[in-house]
Amino acid sequence: MSVELNHTIVAARDKKASAEFLAGVLGLEVGAPYGPFIPVATGNGVTLDFADSHEEQITTQHYAFLVSEKEFDAIFGRIQQAGITYYADPFHRQAGQINHHDGGRGLYFEDPNQHNLEIITRPYGSGG
Repeated sequence: MSVELNHTIVAARDKKASAEFLAGVLGLEVGAPYGPFIPVATGNGVTLDFADSHEEQITTQHYAFLVSEKEFDAIFGRIQQAGITYYADPFHRQAGQINHHDGGRGLYFEDPNQHNLEIITRPYGSGG
């Protein structure tokens, strides 16, 4: 049996709003609530289960999504249309730019909880 990531819990101040933000930007669907979670499933079957955090400060995490060139264009368009600040680098020093690592395209942006989200069209190390 191979090991596969099935789901991860994403801490949020408002799990519904956070799930809707991610699904809206990526063009995904928000699933039906399951216990204390609101899921957003990706195309490879991994689910991000949003849960309300009662901590004063949420520890930010990084979530990277591999997308096709066509999906990148659609997501990038939604990011721009929503006025979301995006960056070419994970440290948010190159605002308003995208990167071209491994011959693809990528960018970073934050969700409402300051989680660092990334979309890339090529896996890291795939460009030789």
